[in-house]
Amino acid sequence: MDDVFVGRLMSAPVETVRPHTPLDEAAAQLLEHNIGSVIVVDDRDFLEGILTATDFVRLAADDGVASEATVAEYMSTAVVTASANDPITEVADTMIDNRFHHVPVVDETEGVIGIITTTDLTAYVSGR
Repeated sequence: MDDVFVGRLMSAPVETVRPHTPLDEAAAQLLEHNIGSVIVVDDRDFLEGILTATDFVRLAADDGVASEATVAEYMSTAVVTASANDPITEVADTMIDNRFHHVPVVDETEGVIGIITTTDLTAYVSGR
């Protein structure tokens, strides 16, 4: 697996939202696409943050949020990223060490170009 790179396994295109997107719209997007996260991007599609299903679980545990709440209020902004040319073993180690399920794949000129998830890794290992 040392010669497998992120670009080969990543999912693309990525479901994205803007920081001003209402939380209920972001939640609907997760459900509609059966995904565990949406990537928060600016107007040029550059990474601003990530909002995950785990973030919504935390919100529910905190008695929910106001209906006018936006993604910007709850997204994570200290996001670990990968490039398409990173070895998958390094990214997998990072995911395990930090208990991440999603790592956005970014390009310096194009912004967010994909996402690598635990599902992508599992599919590769299982041969699918």
